Amino acid sequence: MLEAQDIQAEHKDLIHDVAYDYYGRRMATCSSDQYVKVWDQTTEGKWIQTSSWKAHSGSVWKVTWAHPEFGQVLATCSFDRTAAVWEEIVGELPGPGERGTRHWVRRTNLVDSRTSVTDVKFGPKSQGLQLATCSAEGIIRIYEAPDVMNLSQWTLQHEVQSKLPCSCLSWNPSLNKLHPQMIAVGSDDANPANGGKVFIYEYNENSRRWTKLETIGSVVEPVHDIAFSPNLGRSYHILAIATKDVRIVNLTPVEDEQSLQSGVTKLDVQTMAQFEDHNSLVWRVCWNLTGTVLCSTGDDGCVRMFKMNYINSWKPVAVLKGDSSKAQCSSNNAANGNAVTAFSGTARYIKLGSISQTRETPWH
Repeated sequence: MLEAQDIQAEHKDLIHDVAYDYYGRRMATCSSDQYVKVWDQTTEGKWIQTSSWKAHSGSVWKVTWAHPEFGQVLATCSFDRTAAVWEEIVGELPGPGERGTRHWVRRTNLVDSRTSVTDVKFGPKSQGLQLATCSAEGIIRIYEAPDVMNLSQWTLQHEVQSKLPCSCLSWNPSLNKLHPQMIAVGSDDANPANGGKVFIYEYNENSRRWTKLETIGSVVEPVHDIAFSPNLGRSYHILAIATKDVRIVNLTPVEDEQSLQSGVTKLDVQTMAQFEDHNSLVWRVCWNLTGTVLCSTGDDGCVRMFKMNYINSWKPVAVLKGDSSKAQCSSNNAANGNAVTAFSGTARYIKLGSISQTRETPWH
């Protein structure tokens, strides 16, 4: 949240995405006005807009930061069928104690898609500088920068065809070297007859190709966002899905003789929780740094938080409302069948600012 700043007023149209950098001190926003804006937090805790530029010729759907190991680098994707990589350039200092001029330079424009590019994400830094995009034509593309010092050169390494249009993707951030690279992709296809809307892909070192491991058939509604939980040592993966509700799925690799011979991981998929607290469409899900708390936003105007307790059962723990009023924290947990009471803890959340001029359009 901002103090004495109004992000929506700075953008002339609907904001589609907000992304924080690795340290949480910088924020990037993108919107239908085709602009990307960068905000920096001062030592006093105030947010100030430091950069603003027209990034695309169509609505900008997503914006994401690369790991700071590769510098101050952003990637964006748009309705104009392109994805772009941007790098911040800092000029010379005008004088002692003064800040140098900053501006963002488009290092490359990825034009392989024939339809709207719906999501873009940088891969785990342990794999080098990789970038994944997905599009409405149902193709996932993996790019790599061979020289991290030259961001104008990107090579298309892989194209993976999905049977349905893609709306969102997430890299598995697992630090376990025994876990191959993994990507989850969601589809916003509205026809339940087309089957599952979440697909899990894994990179096979033997064939040097991305292989579909699993289709999560329990999710047949349009998927708006998807996010792997940070994995700091678990033997299984946790995936959060934003659809008509919030779903939390465990993906456990199964080591049997067939998977060992083929080199393709077999997954045991279990839905651990399903929350209908928003009573509306859910648009975004994200995790904290340790992967222990999940946050979601929906058309009810609330940010809801969920946490796993000591018996591995997920429960709602907090609700934040934009008008700073109290909210009842209750849930119909379809997965566990448990009644959940209002959360009463010691944590306090303070409203620092508000967003006005929303033009009666839901902000996602």
